[in-house]
Amino acid sequence: MGTSRFAILSVLSALVLHFSLTMSDPVHDSFLQCLSHLSAPSPPISGVFYTPTNSSYAYVLQSYIQNLRFMSSTTPKPSFIVASSHVSHVQATIICCKIHGLQLRIRSGGHDYDGLSYVSDVPFVILDMFNLREVSVDIENEWAWVQSGATMGELYYRIAVKSNLYGFPAGVCPTVGVGGHFSGGGYGNMMRKYGLSVDNVLDAQIVDANGRILDRESMGEDLFWAIRGGGGASFGVIVAWKIRLVPVPETVTVFRVERTLEQGAIDLLHQWQYVADKINEDLFIRVVILPVIRKDHKTIKAKFVSLFLGNSEKLLALMSESFPELGINGNNCIEMSWVESIVYWSNYVKGTPISVLLDRTPQSRKYLKKKSDYVQASISKADLKGILNTMMELQKPALTFNPYGGRMSEISESETPFPHRAGNIYKIQYSVTWKEESMEAADHNLNMIRRIYDYMTPYVSNSPRGSYLNYRDIDLGVNQNGNVSYEEASIWGTKYFKDNFDRLVQVKSRVDPDNFFRYEQSIPSVTNRNYVMAE
Repeated sequence: MGTSRFAILSVLSALVLHFSLTMSDPVHDSFLQCLSHLSAPSPPISGVFYTPTNSSYAYVLQSYIQNLRFMSSTTPKPSFIVASSHVSHVQATIICCKIHGLQLRIRSGGHDYDGLSYVSDVPFVILDMFNLREVSVDIENEWAWVQSGATMGELYYRIAVKSNLYGFPAGVCPTVGVGGHFSGGGYGNMMRKYGLSVDNVLDAQIVDANGRILDRESMGEDLFWAIRGGGGASFGVIVAWKIRLVPVPETVTVFRVERTLEQGAIDLLHQWQYVADKINEDLFIRVVILPVIRKDHKTIKAKFVSLFLGNSEKLLALMSESFPELGINGNNCIEMSWVESIVYWSNYVKGTPISVLLDRTPQSRKYLKKKSDYVQASISKADLKGILNTMMELQKPALTFNPYGGRMSEISESETPFPHRAGNIYKIQYSVTWKEESMEAADHNLNMIRRIYDYMTPYVSNSPRGSYLNYRDIDLGVNQNGNVSYEEASIWGTKYFKDNFDRLVQVKSRVDPDNFFRYEQSIPSVTNRNYVMAE
């Protein structure tokens, strides 16, 4: 994906002097003048620049807020939004934020669970990437370039239009933005076969803190390593990614079956732990565990959802051999193309055309909170019963078990910043959603998910207790605006990155020594005077 390089017009120090003379003008005029001065004349950046007085400001801001917790009138709002439609808009926004002392937040799809891509407690600008969403697919060479503002659905659709024999290993939510998904690791239901999204990234285009456009060769292997799972927003603005397409069969098979406690859910969950990470790597079986609360009865529903890269005959033989307890038969299995399986996993009704993947609006938006864990030793039946009883007592939180093994166990912990590889049986996502707007409802639901997370402590990884970066969780700790030590940042950093955290800090300190790209859980720069490396 070639994008012409737009030269920065003069040295930063000269720009600071020039624009300091215009500070008597309103901030709006000064900032827009800066943007216009530093960006390509066409398309003009003024057409994608929004202020609170602009009639489109609220619409642009709210279009990609996917968590209603951050839609309230009290949520801090950006001073400006730049919905860049040219790489020079990205360059100019970075430099002008530096000149005007504004923090930069980078948003691709808005699925950041704790809103860190579009909320800040200090004056800030949102660099919105939704206009940069070109996808260029080369089937002959088995790669694609995709801009960070594209959604996963758009990427999958563009691949499928070219060929139904290729896909890409990434998430099953079609409205998630590519930029955040890839830079945090990116997992999906083909990870046991092909690893994470970042395990299949070949190149990238990034704009750094000095406004330079860099590719893999010019950024160097350390920075290229860091942005593949270390959170791109700590290092720069990733404009586009070159990815390796992976082969998929013409026919895949899916199933979705549910079992309650009365139908043996505990026994099945227990057995699933001994099967899911060891079974053939072409098979991925997720389990979603939900409390079902009625006036006269409480139970648990375990929903087993599968993707098999092959036909139903092969799947039935595999299930009969490896997991007969689940009782899968031909009536449970549905054959389809790989891209149709994305639509199925996204919970659209059967027969929904694949063009729905081009819809950038989620089917619904809710108030929500997510957390994550990794399980490295099977949980006993007695302990599973205790967990499920606690879920019924709390009534709200849902747990999703995602199996590891296969290709995930073959890749070194240090290959990318994402360290959760061999030794993990499955990952847990904790989820709570609600519809009420009140602070009381928020406090109640946040307390529920924190209680089940605390209850799970004996059964999950420790030293550190691992977490998945893309399930962003500020409960783990944050960088306050002000003094933050390396030691304090490592509390949450080692949960996401384990031993890779130190290398991320080293890369950050080299490429962004002044810590321009910062947010509540950004990688600290130890060369910045506000950060102190622990002895």
